[in-house]
Parts: sequence; structure tokens; C-alpha cells
Amino acid sequence: MRRQVTQQPKAGIETGISLVEMIIAVLVLSIGVVAGFDALGQARRAIGEELPRLLAHQAALNRAEELRLLGIAAGGALPATVQMGPYAWRIEVTQATTAAGFVEATVRAAAPDLPGALTVVYVRPPEP
Repeated sequence: MRRQVTQQPKAGIETGISLVEMIIAVLVLSIGVVAGFDALGQARRAIGEELPRLLAHQAALNRAEELRLLGIAAGGALPATVQMGPYAWRIEVTQATTAAGFVEATVRAAAPDLPGALTVVYVRPPEP
């Protein structure tokens, strides 16, 4: 086995990192940390809005199921606002008749300053 001989640095040449290199490294790391905190803040905002969106979707699905069970005529008499969680959701139902004779009901659940939800349900037409 051969021994490797390390050479001593020449006189006047210093090894190590300079102050300028250290400042550049700290600057690059700080930019990365700021970008990481920004992504964390965006994720926190997105997760914070998920509960109202979920409750709005559930309120719309509940109204759609009520329309299926009660029929479109009785569903029109249901209240326009529904309390779900800490929010009062305004429920709007628009109707259109399809070519097959069914009623297409579009259910919107909305509350002020919150994300809402929309769902579509097909209901049998009212019996004569």
C-alpha cells in the first residue's frame, strides 16, 4: 500500500472560506428559509378553508337527498337557510326539466365570505 503524501500549502496562500463566501452562503440559505415559510403560510390558509368548504358541500348534498326522498314539490317547501356547524348556509335550488322527463335540480350552498358548494341531482317529476 502506498502512502499519499499531502503537500503543505505554499507560503502566502491561505486555505478555508472567506468572509464573502460566508455572506453569500447565508444569503442563499435565508432566501430558501423565506420561501419555505411562504409555502407553509399558503398551506395553512388552504387547510383553514377546507372545513367551511366541506360543510357547504355536505349541506348541498343533504338538500339534494331531501329532494330525492321528498320529491321536487315537497322539496320546494324546505327552508332556505340551514345551520351546519357554526355557519348558516343559504340553499338555492334551480330546476330544469330534462328530455327524459326528469327534473334536474342544481343545489347551491353559500354563506357570506366563505367558499360554497354546488351539486346536481336528478329527481323524478311530480306525480299528477
